[in-house]
This record gives sequence, C-alpha cells and structure tokens, in this order.
Amino acid sequence: MTKKSSHMFCIAPMMQYTDMHDRYLLRLISKKVFLYTEMIATGSLVYGKCFDQLEFNKEEHPVGVQLGGSNINDLVECSKKCEQYGYDEINLNVGCPSDRVQKGKFGACLMLEPKHVAECLLNMQNVVDIPVSIKCRLGVDNYESYEFLHNFVSIVSQSGVTTFIIHARNGILKGLSPRQNRNIPPLKYDYVYKLKKDFPHLEIVINGGIKNLDESETHLKSVDGVMIGRAAYENPFMLKDVDSRFFNKESCTESKKQVLNKYFEYVDRQLENGHDLARMMKHLFGLSRGDKHAKTFRIKVLEVIKDKQLQKHKKDLEELLVY
Repeated sequence: MTKKSSHMFCIAPMMQYTDMHDRYLLRLISKKVFLYTEMIATGSLVYGKCFDQLEFNKEEHPVGVQLGGSNINDLVECSKKCEQYGYDEINLNVGCPSDRVQKGKFGACLMLEPKHVAECLLNMQNVVDIPVSIKCRLGVDNYESYEFLHNFVSIVSQSGVTTFIIHARNGILKGLSPRQNRNIPPLKYDYVYKLKKDFPHLEIVINGGIKNLDESETHLKSVDGVMIGRAAYENPFMLKDVDSRFFNKESCTESKKQVLNKYFEYVDRQLENGHDLARMMKHLFGLSRGDKHAKTFRIKVLEVIKDKQLQKHKKDLEELLVY
C-alpha cells in the first residue's frame, strides 16, 4: 500500500463497551487509532431525544459515530446532528444480527437490500461534509457466496461511499445470538482480500477475530486497514505500540501506571460532571492483562465499584500494576 489509510488501525464499535470513557482510556494509550462509538439507533435520537449518547471528549479525535437505522429521513436528520456534534465520520451499521436490530429493520438484514443501503448512504452524504462509511458482514444466512458480497459492494459503492469495514463472517439472523455470531460463523479473510483486489479504488478495512498486532500486520499486506474489537478491550495496553509500529509516531505512553493515573484524573473530572463511577471503572479490568497481580487488580477495581469510592484505593491499584 503506497498511501497510508486513516483507518489503518481501528477499534470496533462495541455495545456496552466503547462508550466515551473507554474511548478516552484508549486514546491515552494510542493517539493514532481510529475510534468509534457504540452503535446508536436513529430512533433513540429522533424520537427519544437521547442526545447524551452523542457525548464525547475532545481528546478522542479521530472518532466516528456509528448509526443504526434504515429510515432515510431519520438517517439524514441524525447525520446532520452528528456532524454538528463534531464527529470526524459517520458509519452506517449493516452488520449487527441481533433480534432487536432486525425488528427495527436495520443491521445485517439490510445486506439483502443493497439498493436501499446505497440510497441511505447517498442521502447521508448529501447533507454532511464529513466522510460517511459502512460496516457490514460477508453476507447473511444462506447468502454466503463471494458473488453475493461482490454484488453488494458493487451496488453500495455507487452511492459514493469509499470506506467499507468488513466483518469477515456471515451474519446468521435466526438461531444464533449476537455473541455466537461473533464466533461460530467461519472467518473468511480471503473474501475480504479478494474484495480489495476487485475494488482497488475502495478503502477496505478487515474486522473479525484479529487478536494482536502481528496478525494486524499480516492483514495489512492485503487490505488498507484492520479493526480490532474485544481483543483490544480485554487488553487495552496492546495498543501501546500501534503508533510507532504502524504510523511511525513515537508512543504517547511509557507505562500502565502512567495511563492509570491520567485516567484517574479523568474520572475525578467526570464524577464532578455527574458521570457514574462504576461505568468508568469497568474499563480498567483489562489494563492489568498479563501482569503478575492481574487478578488482584481486577478484584480491587470491583472494590472501588462496590464501595463507590476511588480515593482510598488509588494507591493500591497503582502498586498492583507491573509498570
């Protein structure tokens, strides 16, 4: 790849995980990874006026917002709102297989309606100046051939969208839970590689089952970017070397203790703003991954959540980290 993609290394949108607090923690570890919000249903913004879901920290840039919806008018309204909030990108979810999402007629089931997806994306792009992208699967249910994926991308790309984030598994709409859909359908990385060859003008980002930076580097020989999900949440400090390894930038952090103390400063500020301590602390569970006292550290984090007090446990938590 001659030109480095802005999506060379991304963190996946994950419900109940990648909220504004987790994204702030990850940004303390890497300045270059591209972050995404949890999926936000358009209905919650248009009809529920739940604009608190759009809140983010200025330090999070670059950060994209992921929308879930299929009503063009709602997507247009939400896209304009997201741009006003200051997001760097809007991503349309065409990959979530949950029953709730299917009832709302969005997510993975939209892969069966590529022309409608293209119309949604075209209208979204027409009302904002920031980039619009799409995240999808290889296919749904029995529609699992490469030809199906190729046809979907061919039609959708006519909208003008050029960034496709591909979860390299099929989505099974009936019979598997969202969790099972992340593990049971087989990974077909070769489909995504072939997609890049067939659509060289598109920015293709691969997602699904990627566990570490070595695997990421291997994928980047065939596609423009990688997206890591739970592996990064369960071990956030794995991102420490992303900036130097993939972006030729000096790492922004030296130690886990440095990250922890900066995050504590953030938590103290957000407590004053009314944010929930438990919600902020849960993102720290993985920071001790691989350390000698990892289990004790996690237990101590649970104590903070139970006691609803951070100050008296700060020193203990710091001492339990290896470095």
